[in-house]
This record gives sequence, structure tokens and C-alpha cells, in this order.
Amino acid sequence: MVQKNTKVKNRAGLHARPAAMIVQIASQYESTIFIEKGSEKINAKSIMGILTMGAGYDTDVVISAEGSDEQGALDAMFALFESRFEEE
Repeated sequence: MVQKNTKVKNRAGLHARPAAMIVQIASQYESTIFIEKGSEKINAKSIMGILTMGAGYDTDVVISAEGSDEQGALDAMFALFESRFEEE
């Protein structure tokens, strides 16, 4: 298992468009990918889970991945968060 800490850097937070992007990227990997906010641990392949997490701007999150392609999955998810979901 690999994990990285990051923040939600886009002003609008994890609304529908970023959630769809997360699911799209996560679905390309065999690994199980989770996004954690506080005590909540959400499967990154679940759009409803991401939306109900309610992660707004500047929220601390932990991205974790476990499986055969975990490092690639983690790197792709981290890059997506770092790019501010291409919104800014």
C-alpha cells in the first residue's frame, strides 16, 4: 500500500466535474484507490461516495492505493489533485 497527503486546491472543491475525473482516472487501474478526509475513507471509483464526502477548498485528504499497479494509480491521482482538476 502506498499513500500521499494533499489538499483540495481548486476553489469549488470536489463537485461533480472533479468527482467524475477522479472516477475516470481511478477506473483505469486495477488497484483499490481510496480518498480519506478525516475519518471518512471513500472508494475513488465511487462518484456518489466522492460527492457525499463534501471535500471543499483547502481540505486535507490522503490518497492511498493498494494493488498490482498501486504506484501508477497513486501518481495519477496525485497529479490530478495537483492540477486543480484543470479548473484554474
